[in-house]
Amino acid sequence: MTQTQKAILAFLLFTIFVLLGGIGYYALQTYRVFASQPLGPALPFTPLALPPTWTPSPGAPSSLGQVTLVPTISFPTGTPSAPICSGPAIMNIVMIGADTRADSYLYGLGDAIRLVRVDFVTPKVSVLEFPRDLWVEIPEIADNLDGQDHEKLNQAYLYGQPGFKYWDDPSGGPGLLSLTLNRNFGVQVDHYVAINMRTFVHVVDAVDGIDINITDKDAANSTGLPVGQHHLDGTEALKVARNRVEGTFARADNQNIVFCALRKKLTSPQVVTKIPALIDSFKDNIITDFTPEQIRQLACLGTRLPAANIAFTSFPQELFSQTRVFDPVFAKKVFIWDVDFTILSDYVARFQAGTWPEPRITVPVAPEADGEVVCE
Repeated sequence: MTQTQKAILAFLLFTIFVLLGGIGYYALQTYRVFASQPLGPALPFTPLALPPTWTPSPGAPSSLGQVTLVPTISFPTGTPSAPICSGPAIMNIVMIGADTRADSYLYGLGDAIRLVRVDFVTPKVSVLEFPRDLWVEIPEIADNLDGQDHEKLNQAYLYGQPGFKYWDDPSGGPGLLSLTLNRNFGVQVDHYVAINMRTFVHVVDAVDGIDINITDKDAANSTGLPVGQHHLDGTEALKVARNRVEGTFARADNQNIVFCALRKKLTSPQVVTKIPALIDSFKDNIITDFTPEQIRQLACLGTRLPAANIAFTSFPQELFSQTRVFDPVFAKKVFIWDVDFTILSDYVARFQAGTWPEPRITVPVAPEADGEVVCE
């Protein structure tokens, strides 16, 4: 090979290297742009912040409520830990289970409402249930309801959806429900996820069902399943989650049982490697403002999160009493829970600060009379 040929070859190799490097850089930048784009409209508002020196209001009870999981496992280090999985220190998520059975999200009430606090430092996930029958102020609806600005909490999601569109923000029902939670209880929301019943059934079926162990008669009465081991498909899991024969609070416990079983299945060796494909296949059937990168962070956290660091909780039942109020929309009295919102706001503030529910040592293996459920 002559010197001229060597020079030409070297130039060609250099050119190819530069081109490949440019293509690689472009692909990386394209991925970064894609990974940073929300899959749905972001929340349009800045939540009302609680003062940094917040303390419980006088008279607020110290009861822990229905704590469903506990001793927190921490990882001691000499210096404060950094968030794992490249996540933020704390992420607050509103999760909504819509009661529509259709594939679309035009309508639907917020049948299940959860505030999820994700701690990427400990790591830990805490889940707080909001009863749907709370009589709340819903922003942005009065002009459409002849001045009526109060309705049940689950209707905030409905009124924001495209079928009603009582406010014009692209975030729709999740955005209006998040704003309502913030207005009434000081809830701080970073992101939202909404899923309808049909998609929930498909998700459970996609992981080949879930396993639930009913160990006593109380749990059997609550879930509608006999004592023993059960393998549920999506339709059966939905039936358990919606069972409220034993009352509204029992239904919340049933939903937590199903969530625990689904979480266990999603972190099993057989399924965990399929999570990216599952996310991709269902991303068009779930409403969320997560970016692909944030989904990756949560999926990463899920594989590194001890089961004992998942806490389901709800407000103490003794705070609530049944009553009825006249609803001009329906021109009749409707059932609601009567409760002091100041006290609930105290619980919310402690929940989001990570100081409630407090860790306590208990090892129940099934739903108890006070509504405790444990993720095994």
